[in-house]
Parts: sequence; structure tokens; C-alpha cells
Amino acid sequence: MVLLRHISIALTAAVAALGSALFIALNYFYRRRVWSPEMDYYMIKEEEEDRSERQVLVLGLDGAGKSSMLQGLTGTKTKRGCRPTRGFNFMSLSTPACQLDFLEIGGGEDLRMYWTEYLRKTHILVYVVDSSDRRRLPMAKDELHRLLRADCQLPVVVLGNKQDKPNAVSVSELHEALSLGAVGDERKLFLLAAQLGSDELNAPCSLQAFKDLLLQLV
Repeated sequence: MVLLRHISIALTAAVAALGSALFIALNYFYRRRVWSPEMDYYMIKEEEEDRSERQVLVLGLDGAGKSSMLQGLTGTKTKRGCRPTRGFNFMSLSTPACQLDFLEIGGGEDLRMYWTEYLRKTHILVYVVDSSDRRRLPMAKDELHRLLRADCQLPVVVLGNKQDKPNAVSVSELHEALSLGAVGDERKLFLLAAQLGSDELNAPCSLQAFKDLLLQLV
């Protein structure tokens, strides 16, 4: 049984990683194919469009509320009882300043090992933490600092989610639990309180403040 479980985890991780790689590769290849007939002219246009697109990588442990955050931010109706992401989600948000492309990678144990591979082409890292899951805060901290070590310059926004839960830690407690004080001053790192994993997605202040911060960072 143990061997079968390990084989199942390995296959799930491999399929998720392959699917993510194929999506990114096909998306890139498709844009190249569209603009190929008049290379000199359309190459310039493509580069201009690329500069207006910014990728936001959304990570966090399973059940932290990453998908709910994306659905609320992009105006998608939230599904009750949403299951944890097993592979990846991709959503875009068009603003007057630029287009924000959100790539969410699942937070299961079998997928976390691949997180750092997506940092290279990312402009902002959004790390979502379940403030009410006190038991797994040490794990959330370890995974966050692993990402911080992998890229020492990437701007990071930490969302302390589910602040509406009765057992949620406060923002100051979350700051300490995640050891954010140990992060150097040269890093652009922000901690925001949110209720994006609950039914309070209609609270526009949290979402608007989050969106405004992302636009400032890009």
C-alpha cells in the first residue's frame, strides 16, 4: 500500500508538472505563430504587448484560499466547497495600466517541490496563508522562506487569509509566526489581511487594496 501511494503521488506530480509546462509552451508558441507572416513589423508589436503583461505567481499550502482569491479578484463567481487545486489555474485581469496574468500552482505536498521552477518568469509572488490553520503555520513559514531563498529580489505579497474565522491569528501574530522580521530590508515584502477564502468576497476594500498594491509593484 505504501509503495502504491508513493507511485500515485509521483504520477500526480508528473502529470501536473507536464500540464503546466505544456500550457506555458503552447501559449508562447501560439503567440509566435500568430505574428509570423510579417516578422519585422509584428516582432516589434509583440514585444510591446509583452511589456504590458505581468505574471503573478500565486502559491500557498493547499486549502489556503488561492483559488477563491483569484475568483474574487477577476470577478468570477466563487464556488462553495471548492476542492484544492491539483494542478494549476490561470486567470487574467485587464487593467488600464497592464494585463495581470495569474498563475496558481496547487499547494499539495506532491506539487510544492516544483514551485521554485516558476519563479524565473514571475514579476510578483503572492503567497496565501490560512490564518486560521494554526497547526500548519510552521509549514507555511518553511515553504515561504524556501521561496525567498530561491529568488532574493522578487517582490512578495503575503495574504493572511480567512481573517474572519474565530480562531484566526492576528496580523501581528502572523508576522511573527512567518518570521517576516528576518527578511532583509532590500526585499519588497508586504503582509495584507484578507477574508478572501470565505463568503465575504463581496467586501471590495480588501480586493481593491490588493489590486492597487499589485499595480504599484508592476
